[in-house]
Amino acid sequence: MLRVRHVLIDLGLLSTHFVCDLVACKGACCEEGDLGAPLLHEEVQLLKSDLPAILPQLDQVGRKCIEEHDFCEQTDEGEWVTQTIKGKACVFAIREGGIWKCGIEKAHRAGATGLLKPMSCHLYPIRVEKIGSLDALYYHKWSICAPACTCGSAMKVPVYQFLKTALIRCYGLSWYEELVETAQAYLKQRGTT
Repeated sequence: MLRVRHVLIDLGLLSTHFVCDLVACKGACCEEGDLGAPLLHEEVQLLKSDLPAILPQLDQVGRKCIEEHDFCEQTDEGEWVTQTIKGKACVFAIREGGIWKCGIEKAHRAGATGLLKPMSCHLYPIRVEKIGSLDALYYHKWSICAPACTCGSAMKVPVYQFLKTALIRCYGLSWYEELVETAQAYLKQRGTT
């Protein structure tokens, strides 16, 4: 792993190519998985306060699930995640043109909430783990994202470049610029640039 300030970087973020291909995957990450999207504490609070403005962007099934079960739940480990509809789609997922999209993001674009989407969704396929006081960023390989890897390989875009906006949102522009320098130096040393 590489280190950029207080963040450890899995080499998979440099070596794996990735560009979402929604036409191919249909936004399956909004529907598949064991749990809903992980939420930061501040995201839970923001969603709670902005929920009345977000609800009109959701479909009837999502609104009903939120009404009956709330918009999030706590795991056995104490982590907050979005509620799912019968263990499948996230309650905030909406289907448009046969593709799952984020209702929170739609509400954000409409000016209804300051939250773009959960950080865990924005950063995907990166997963963040805490190691002491450090964040460790890992590439999460998932079969439903095979089209994204194919697309990323064709475009020669590694994960850390594809997720530039999300990484800047999470850690800031100067940190991201330092990541790019660190990645380029590492790849040059390895002879893979």
